Amino acid sequence: MVPGHSNPLKLLVLCPLFSSSPALLSPLSALRGPGTLTTLSDIHSVIPPGPKEVYRPRSQAPSCASLGPAAAARMDQSGAIQETLAQGEHCVIAVQGVVCAGDSLQSRLLGLVRCGPEYALFLYSHRRMAIAGEDVSLDKVVPITRNFTVEEVSPDGDLHVLGSDVTVWMESEEISLTVRLPFGSHTRMFLQEVIRSCPAPSLGVPDPQFRWLGRYRCAGQGEEQQPKMQQQLQKPALAVAGIPDAEELKPNGKGVLGEQSSWVFEKPEAASTRSNKSKPEITSDMVRSSTVTVSDKAHILSMQKFGLRDTIVKSQLVQKEEAYTYIQKFRFFVGTYNVNGQSPKEGLRPWLSQDVQPPDIYCIGFQELDLSKEAFFFNDTPKEEEWFKAVTEGLHPDAKYAKVKLIRLVGIMLLLYVKQEHAVHISEVEAETVGTGIMGRMGNKGGVAIRFRFHNTSICIVNSHLAAHTEEYERRNQDYKDICSRMQFCQVDPNLPPLTIGKHDVILWLGDLNYRIEELDVETVKKLIEEKAFQTLYTYDQLKIQVAAKAVFQGFTEGELSFQPTYKYDTGSDEWDTSEKCRAPAWCDRILWKGKNITQLSYQNHMALKTSDHKPVSAVFDIGVRVVNEELYRKTLEEIVRSLDKMENANIPSVTLSKREFLFQDVKYMQLQVESFMIYNGQVPCQFEFINKPGENSYCKQWLNANPSKGFLLPDSAVEIELELFVNKTTATKLNSGEDQIEDILVLHLDRGKDYFLSVSGNYLPSCFGSPLHTLCYMREPIQDLTYETIRELTLMPLQTEDDGTREEKPLEIPKELWMMVDHLYRNASQQEDLFQQPGLRSEFELIRDCLDTGMLDTLSGSNHSVAEALLLFLESLPEPVVCYSLYDTCLECSSNYPLSKQIISTLPTCHKNVFNYLMAFLKELLNNSGKNHLDEKILASTFGSLLLRSPAGHQKPDVAEKKKAQDFIQQFLV
Repeated sequence: MVPGHSNPLKLLVLCPLFSSSPALLSPLSALRGPGTLTTLSDIHSVIPPGPKEVYRPRSQAPSCASLGPAAAARMDQSGAIQETLAQGEHCVIAVQGVVCAGDSLQSRLLGLVRCGPEYALFLYSHRRMAIAGEDVSLDKVVPITRNFTVEEVSPDGDLHVLGSDVTVWMESEEISLTVRLPFGSHTRMFLQEVIRSCPAPSLGVPDPQFRWLGRYRCAGQGEEQQPKMQQQLQKPALAVAGIPDAEELKPNGKGVLGEQSSWVFEKPEAASTRSNKSKPEITSDMVRSSTVTVSDKAHILSMQKFGLRDTIVKSQLVQKEEAYTYIQKFRFFVGTYNVNGQSPKEGLRPWLSQDVQPPDIYCIGFQELDLSKEAFFFNDTPKEEEWFKAVTEGLHPDAKYAKVKLIRLVGIMLLLYVKQEHAVHISEVEAETVGTGIMGRMGNKGGVAIRFRFHNTSICIVNSHLAAHTEEYERRNQDYKDICSRMQFCQVDPNLPPLTIGKHDVILWLGDLNYRIEELDVETVKKLIEEKAFQTLYTYDQLKIQVAAKAVFQGFTEGELSFQPTYKYDTGSDEWDTSEKCRAPAWCDRILWKGKNITQLSYQNHMALKTSDHKPVSAVFDIGVRVVNEELYRKTLEEIVRSLDKMENANIPSVTLSKREFLFQDVKYMQLQVESFMIYNGQVPCQFEFINKPGENSYCKQWLNANPSKGFLLPDSAVEIELELFVNKTTATKLNSGEDQIEDILVLHLDRGKDYFLSVSGNYLPSCFGSPLHTLCYMREPIQDLTYETIRELTLMPLQTEDDGTREEKPLEIPKELWMMVDHLYRNASQQEDLFQQPGLRSEFELIRDCLDTGMLDTLSGSNHSVAEALLLFLESLPEPVVCYSLYDTCLECSSNYPLSKQIISTLPTCHKNVFNYLMAFLKELLNNSGKNHLDEKILASTFGSLLLRSPAGHQKPDVAEKKKAQDFIQQFLV
């Protein structure tokens, strides 16, 4: 029975739970085009030890299409900024950086924002991965005027180690900023777009006015600055607050705003620490230095921009690689350590420096670096620095090492070091993260990876922490597959699609994979360990079984497990777990590899370290790396260029498509469908790209993606294109209502050739996910049993505070779908450990969704974690949150006043009010069982607060203090 009575009090009877109480060596120099950095003297010519070269912008507006796959790879960051912007404003590209002000280092997300022909840099503070708009808070806005300059800076006479961060000095009329940006092609693209966005001096062209920034100017001023602002804005010519009067926008002779208009908007605390306009001193601790640089074949090509010719040359060089390279072995040390949230308490040399010969490269991974709630929710921890220092001190004493990269996602951290003499041969360094925690957002589980090129061999290092618990091997398999599919690295050439893990010559995968020993009891496992019968025990190892079933790690190799399991010990000892749970020992911590010319020399645990309940593991490899013979390389390059000259005299490119019409049948919410086709090239090399149709901002609708969306083809070659259709919270509502349909036309464009048109059609199965609450309350039948006309009418029905009585049927008190999920969790999961913190299985979510949408089953199938995640996804998908957008600010103001907060909730539309009270009663029931489920008010308030209380689109996003208010508002109802 579902809650369908008109009297809200009858919910107490109907619902049982109520009755019981996150590039190049010199990115700016790369703007001149690749091909300039070939020798050490070339590097000194780019970054001279004397006065630095200032790069003045040129007038060329960037296009969205020019961003290519890099923009897609950073969709989570630019998307977060986009949610903070007003209509007509577009975040072109975003990058993570650190603002350096004296001794202060402040992490900021930088976004290049366009409104019409004008651009500005938006700087946001944040305390967790910038995935949604609520994760960021606007700190500064810097208009890009004609006098805006960008310059890379470094200590006199010093050069960066490849892979180190890039320090950039930005200056305008009002501010100078020193910003440290991560090394890689994405930073280079960001700087390219910033420089292109600057307006060039031109006679007869009006100066930029930046009227659209008025709203941010007001938002960024402190209280003490407001009176002056109010005086400026009370002029009758402009009635809209935040838009300055036209008289204030007169140029001051420099082509910029006059003195009364300060267009650098800062929060008061940021303004107080801003440095003066003189160029700052760059200290040695801000930029790692060395006297080495990069050797990269692609840079030898003296071409002014990436293009078809460059791409063809590099492709043919890859095909002829054996003609100009030879194999040389290098020693790799790979280590993994789950530190259980502990700080380092002992030296790491017994783990990192056990061998006599120092390794050439160190790949060191950690898991559970920090188990605190702050790290879980905000990705912020002081333990990163503690363990980084411990590792640096533990490296082999007989060699000098340079840190190439550090990447961290919550408690998963990966460090890459190389011997200083090898740094000259490291290039194309990129790092990425993938969270596989609850809703695919939390980074308590997931993976981090660093990819790079060493000499002529591409290498990818992956550190992962997969789902826990013995019975959750399917969840671990899913985590592995998610990391493989979602981990993508930008390429140096923006015309090429992102690289996946599998597209590397050598892959080293390490981490706490969490696979356990199955079918044996604890005592039997311990007995086999005591007898050192490791091979017998290994036959019961879940990872071995799953690899044999080809469920995970296909093509990977693991060395023989000749050491005792590394989990679980009593902390500070070598004794097996003596806690109440008495976990069975298991080889949770593993190292696998994939590729050619790899020899494992050792694979062992390190019992001497006792800081954690895990023991660290290491593997040492000799890996054959392809090294370039420069003389043979030049000869091969010359042959390729000569043959290319002949090819370019041929006709215009022409291709054949294997398919032009694509039908996606019965598309479901959050269930990927893929259709593929082949592009067969003729006799002429060609470059292809899906392009925007006139008047549109993207080459396809939001629910569609082409992979790859651009690329090139050599003569007589082919490529497979996958069209991926995926409906999420952003697109579901309009598909439910019929305002949008599965219909689109794609335009495939050939450079110097013709356009090809592809037709996409299909049908979407309506879902309760993405439907408004009040709409679902009027649906007594499952949504897929209703006609499209009825669904459209109910979805487009306006939200009212009370039922106006115009409809024949009374609405349900709460949606039946919500009741089914909550009731299932109340009856089955009140004591479930890690509820709302551990993800469910995707396959189980699909069954739950189908059950809710079709009503085929009276009970939900799947684990408690899958139902819990489905509930969170349902709340996230609501187009109007449970606490309506219009009440967002009022709720924050009353976050410490419970009586007023209750009064606010009482003003919600009836269905929203009922849902809020229903959820709060359920959460309090969970807290009554906190001794078993280990939940507390902060965890629940943080998890549900961001879903029930969401800021409206275009709203100025809250800072950390305001986010805390949103959590406090929900927490009031739980205590």
